[in-house]
Amino acid sequence: MTDVSKRSIIKMVAITAVTAAALVACGKKEEAPAAAAAPAKAEPLKVAFAYVGPVGDGGWTFAHDNGRKAVEKEFGDKVVTSFVENVPESADAERVIRDMASQGNKLIFGTTFGYMEPMLKVAGDTPDVKFEHATGYKRAANMNTYDSRTYQGAYMAGVVAGKMTKTNTLGVVASIPIPEVIRNINSFTLGAQSVNPKIKTKVVWVNDWFNPPKETEAATSLINGGADVLMQNTDSSAVLQTAEKMGKRAFGWDSDMSAYGPKAHLGSAVINWGPYYVKAVRDALDGKWAGNQASWWGVKEGAIDFVSVAADVPADAKAKLDEVKAGLKDGSFEIWKGPILGQDGKEVLAKDKVADDGFLGGINFYVKGVEGKIPGGK
Repeated sequence: MTDVSKRSIIKMVAITAVTAAALVACGKKEEAPAAAAAPAKAEPLKVAFAYVGPVGDGGWTFAHDNGRKAVEKEFGDKVVTSFVENVPESADAERVIRDMASQGNKLIFGTTFGYMEPMLKVAGDTPDVKFEHATGYKRAANMNTYDSRTYQGAYMAGVVAGKMTKTNTLGVVASIPIPEVIRNINSFTLGAQSVNPKIKTKVVWVNDWFNPPKETEAATSLINGGADVLMQNTDSSAVLQTAEKMGKRAFGWDSDMSAYGPKAHLGSAVINWGPYYVKAVRDALDGKWAGNQASWWGVKEGAIDFVSVAADVPADAKAKLDEVKAGLKDGSFEIWKGPILGQDGKEVLAKDKVADDGFLGGINFYVKGVEGKIPGGK
């Protein structure tokens, strides 16, 4: 290599170095490859609940709100839940449910029978919203129904009541005369008769789900009429508290009510809505939710239980209770299995025949041993 060539190479290297230094001085540098943009975080699913009573009722609505809390615990910031309490079963229900949909809630739960028609109407107007209706029977492409087999809890309460009564007369404070409630009265009676064939059941209807003064009045009337063990199909703790004051026994309903009347309390037939609510929300989040579905869950699915059994309930009653609960859980025991007689002594379910859900869903009669008439019935 000649001296001229060497000098040319040195000069080129020097110029390159100066140029690079100048670029650095001007604040220019080689750009690094752009980082991949982080995926946008999914918006949380907005879920709303319409309640017929106050969340502090200690019973039905309290149990539903525990289910809502189970959803929050399970899914965290993937969901945002809200509720409106004391929504009457009237035109107000449609207004509230429609407002929930307009606020961006994409999954709405209506937690009482009387919301069926209003919810169905709103569902037809808002096809992009998913609806779940408790205890009803009408469905749509974007509306399901769900229920709990409360009659299983009523039967278990009956087993205890049949062993604990001294007068052989039981009392039920009943809410609205629909199949769900009539079925519970009958199942309570059947449970009691399974351990005490002499049982008679008296019923007082209050025509309301949550009305503590009426519930108190009804419970007092039943006790004055000879009933010494009471069950209810209403939402407050008034029946249990009345039994406590009058020295009789009673059950909690929908939730564990033992704290409201510890001396009177024999046990509580409770509902756990959490498993169903978690499933429905998970399906909605995963894009698997489908309409026109009906669900009816009981002891087997963890939706129904009988808890806080009183210490003075005899061992044979507790053993029978455990046997029934185990049978309901594994499917080996059927409450509605013939022969079962109606109030008039006529057979309503033949020997060894098991009632299907269609039969159970349409019950509009009293079984033998229940006194009085169903309001509006024949």
